[in-house]
Amino acid sequence: MTGDDEESLAEVFWAVARRLRHQSRRTLEPWEINPGHARALAVLMRHGALRLSALADHLHIAPRSTTEVVDGLEERGLVERRADPDDRRATLVAPTAEGTRVGTAIRAARDAEAARVFGDLSPADRADLARILRTLRD
Repeated sequence: MTGDDEESLAEVFWAVARRLRHQSRRTLEPWEINPGHARALAVLMRHGALRLSALADHLHIAPRSTTEVVDGLEERGLVERRADPDDRRATLVAPTAEGTRVGTAIRAARDAEAARVFGDLSPADRADLARILRTLRD
């Protein structure tokens, strides 16, 4: 490889990932929420009330870590635990009204952030990139 090709695909990917991570943290600052909490809140808003084990599966983290994330969100008043109506021994986690308000605001801020980051790409390039990243993720 020569010239612009000297950086490996992996190096470029990680550089973009670092940029996105830093921008994400800045985007979340107004709500004083960390990226892990924001991800959990987004999953709950997308899927509705979930058992801790299902939330852990969606987040790809250990159940113990999920408990810590939910504890943090609950302390902030963004989620609540409640009995599962189908199995009273089980607990569901759901966003509160404040959690929905904050989650909606975060989603809008992240959409604006994504538009800035990916705005120089054509619609076709954005679609290709999304398809490629989904393939790598799955």
